[in-house]
Amino acid sequence: MKLSISQIKYVRSLHARKSRQKYHNFVVEGVKMCEEVLHQGDLEIELIATTQEWADANRSLLKMHEHRLYIVSTKELKRISFLTTPNQVMLVARQPEHQLPGHIADLTLYLDGLQDPGNLGTILRIADWFGIEWVFYSPDTVEVFNPKVVQASMGAFLRVKCMAAEFGDLKEAFPEIPIYGAVLEGDNVFKMILPTEAILVIGNESRGISPLLQQQLTHRAAIPQNSKGGAESLNAAVAAGILCATFRNPRVSGM
Repeated sequence: MKLSISQIKYVRSLHARKSRQKYHNFVVEGVKMCEEVLHQGDLEIELIATTQEWADANRSLLKMHEHRLYIVSTKELKRISFLTTPNQVMLVARQPEHQLPGHIADLTLYLDGLQDPGNLGTILRIADWFGIEWVFYSPDTVEVFNPKVVQASMGAFLRVKCMAAEFGDLKEAFPEIPIYGAVLEGDNVFKMILPTEAILVIGNESRGISPLLQQQLTHRAAIPQNSKGGAESLNAAVAAGILCATFRNPRVSGM
């Protein structure tokens, strides 16, 4: 099948957050990530746009989706692509919907007002690496299904459960869970005895954790700067990686 003009306009509209929210769909691009989505089989696929060459080489993978398959030229793929250099395949999938879990029995992340898609995608990769099941984020955080976040996550969005939530709702649902915030002025995280179950809050790239949320922290965790260091702060994703490694490594957290 070939994409109609209206379908091309529709796919291009998914560049915008309001369209992704309206249709509850999002775009995945690139051979590796599309193959991962199709192999996993958990997402509802609306359409697949691919070159004839890629389709011919992946008939077994596309067997269940032939009625959603659209063959396009490289020029047509470029028209609907989010990438500077379009790949051989892209697909539109339904956004998964999650409900708050009944309990938290592990390390969980909460992202407060992050705006950089690359940071969010990297944090999802970090969560995936450390086996963190849930990443919650404030409604004003860049959305998980932003194309740049999806690309930066390198498939982690498929394995980590992500959900927008007001922090107050989490606090009400899990009143006994300790809340650690990544702050500049806090206790040395390498000297803390860290619990297995906790919510770790990562704040906005420039402003940090919002004042209102800071009031709800039970622990303020800081990554100590070396005496020779001159940087004003750490990148949000870098800080998240260091803190997650510390929580996951009892030999470090027990120092």
